[in-house]
Amino acid sequence: QVQLVESGGGFVQPGGSLRLSCAASGFTFTTATMAWYRQVPGKHREPVTIANTDGTTNVDISVKGRFTISRDNAMNTVILQMNNLKPEDTAVYYCCAYFRRAYYWGQGTQVTVSS
Repeated sequence: QVQLVESGGGFVQPGGSLRLSCAASGFTFTTATMAWYRQVPGKHREPVTIANTDGTTNVDISVKGRFTISRDNAMNTVILQMNNLKPEDTAVYYCCAYFRRAYYWGQGTQVTVSS
């Protein structure tokens, strides 16, 4: 079955960095669009950044220049490098795989940015 396992969340001060990792299994990784979403209480889950199967990426304007997504097709892993973190980046971050017209989600990892 499809499994997405996130790691790397935690607590960081403003201006700091975190690296989230998502290990994928149970599907053909190279055929899936991979993405990171985030969600805060009371709001919808929102896309942060997307890594397409053709190697291109899309980044939400709120994190452009600070967050970078990368995928390692050999290791079935997708990474979110987050730099210059701000308090408004505090959220639960979810790894997402999209293929065959379906979305699959990891369990989420908490990122808290606070002084």
